[in-house]
Amino acid sequence: MSSEQTSENMQKLIKFDRLKFSASEDNMMLKQIEATHEPDGREFDVNPLLHLVEQIFTCATPKSDVTFDSLDLKTNDVEALEDKTHQAGFISTLEALAYTIDRISCEIRCKCSGGEEAHQRAISVLNMVSSHPWDAKLVLSLSAFAVNYGEFWLVFQSYNSNDLAKSMAILKQVPEILGRSSMLKPQFNSIKDLIKAMLDVANCIVKFRELPSQYITTDESAFSTALANIPIAVYWAIRCVVACASQIARLKGLQGDEHPLSTSEAWEISALVHKILMSKKKPSFDADDKRRMEAYQMLLELFKTSHSDNMKVDIDVFKDTHVLLLISNLDISHDELEVLEDIYRESLKKRPGIQYEIVWLPIIDQSDPWMESSQKLFENHRARMPWYTRHDPLRSPSPEDGAVITFIKKEWHYGRKPILVVLGPRGQVVCQNALHMMWIWKDEAFPFTTSREEDLWKEATWKLDFLVDGIDPRISEWIAAGKIICLYGGDDIEWIQRFTTIAKKVAESAGISLEMVYVGKSNPKELVYTNIKTIIEDKLSHHLKGLTSIWYFWVRIESMLYSKMRLGQTVEKDPTMQEILKMLSFDNSHEGWALLSKGSEEITKAKGDSFLTCLRQYNQWEVHVQKKGFLQALKDHLLQIHPPHHCNQFELLVAAGMIPETLVCSECGRKMEKFFVYRCCDV
Repeated sequence: MSSEQTSENMQKLIKFDRLKFSASEDNMMLKQIEATHEPDGREFDVNPLLHLVEQIFTCATPKSDVTFDSLDLKTNDVEALEDKTHQAGFISTLEALAYTIDRISCEIRCKCSGGEEAHQRAISVLNMVSSHPWDAKLVLSLSAFAVNYGEFWLVFQSYNSNDLAKSMAILKQVPEILGRSSMLKPQFNSIKDLIKAMLDVANCIVKFRELPSQYITTDESAFSTALANIPIAVYWAIRCVVACASQIARLKGLQGDEHPLSTSEAWEISALVHKILMSKKKPSFDADDKRRMEAYQMLLELFKTSHSDNMKVDIDVFKDTHVLLLISNLDISHDELEVLEDIYRESLKKRPGIQYEIVWLPIIDQSDPWMESSQKLFENHRARMPWYTRHDPLRSPSPEDGAVITFIKKEWHYGRKPILVVLGPRGQVVCQNALHMMWIWKDEAFPFTTSREEDLWKEATWKLDFLVDGIDPRISEWIAAGKIICLYGGDDIEWIQRFTTIAKKVAESAGISLEMVYVGKSNPKELVYTNIKTIIEDKLSHHLKGLTSIWYFWVRIESMLYSKMRLGQTVEKDPTMQEILKMLSFDNSHEGWALLSKGSEEITKAKGDSFLTCLRQYNQWEVHVQKKGFLQALKDHLLQIHPPHHCNQFELLVAAGMIPETLVCSECGRKMEKFFVYRCCDV
């Protein structure tokens, strides 16, 4: 490497290093910047002026290589510009600011070489706008540069259509510049990068200044830091203004084969962009977080306080009414919606005077991408719902929506499964999740209070009519007729075929009328659907009508468990809870199961293998049928063949924080082990 090249590279590094400052130099520079700030209390709305500046940059900056075709100004842009800037008072404000803008324009028009000269020129500009707030200082500086930048590109745009512009273009060496468009592209891109960085910072600071005073409190470090760093951000933005003006001056003075942008200048501009973006990060504290916090606190106070009615919490149509907030994401299932719709419509028919309304509040979490398909799914859900719905989903990016989502998750324990929050007529929270009550007792659970839930459990007995609760009208008719009814489930079609065949033979031998109904599994997917087809084709038994009915049968049982746990009941002391757990353990096993009952008598149940064995051994206990009755004789024999060792298991969905630390086995009373299961909804 030659000594000349070494010297040139050293000069580049020295020039680039001028943009770096030590901590002490930073403090000295900040003091110098703040010394220029002498506000006189007069302020003006900077938004119309900033918008005008953005329009100039947008219309003037070429989108591709510098050609006349790429520089057309669109009519609709002009119309939009006139709408935004011809506001009352803006023209008079602009007239008052014209002198200051012109002074700054003249100051930055001269060619700058960077380093200390650029710093001094930026300080000079700050002195010219010393009486203005920091956001106005920057917007005025950008306006001054926009004048120079706009004039430069206006000549290009009018070159072919206006004789005056053509003459001016010749003086400004436009043909020479156009002839070097490919060489100049890096320089145009550099200016474009600087302009984008300046506008980003300007918009950030303007938004900061527009925050209501309650969002900016000097005792909070984040806001104090943001306020303290605004001056340095404005300074670096004005340094960018000076750098851009320098590049425009170079273009106008371009001669011969002079290279338009040296490597050292490219480094300096790159460093400026980095510096201004870093300065933007300091004042661009997350004001949205502050809004979320304020809105969250407001919600806390709102729901802690009782009101004369719930109009503060809801809208006028809900005055003196219980409001049920259905909160879910867009994945709320067809089954859930269909059953809830049926309950709601039945309530309107059966109890037209009932004073509650349902409102759907859909939530879109940050982890859920919002796509066109999301909008369609949301609209489809809304279209089918017979109750009130929010006009659009709650989405985390919005500060206010984010506060509501945070509140719902923290205070009402919303996860990803639907919940039904009940608000009383005075806006108070009556129940954080009444969905379990709704599934079990439908509108009989109204007004969905804890005391009402306790009363309903006192009235309930573990009988077949409570277990099926009208899900299948045929079963209700058979119960009333005193028939022996068998419910059975599982997904093993071979067991189903063996069980139904031998059950029919035993019923015939015993001379009883037996009605069998297949109730599938709690996750009724393809296998259950296939089993139903086989059951129909082979005429094995009846079945619950549709997969939704099967889903509802099992979700009611699961809801019973959650309801009991919410009321503080335990397996050791609550016989009904023991029965619920047995049913759930049947559902979670890989084998079949069955239960029999007659009218309002107690239920007899067992796992699949035990039931098959018992039925196959009918000849051993048929002698007791005459004396004890069929069901009692069956039950006694089941107890005799009960396996000495058994294992129950079941899965619980983590809902509203109601998973107990310990549970005991419903049969042997031992403490059950707890495992974590991760399962996709499609399994």
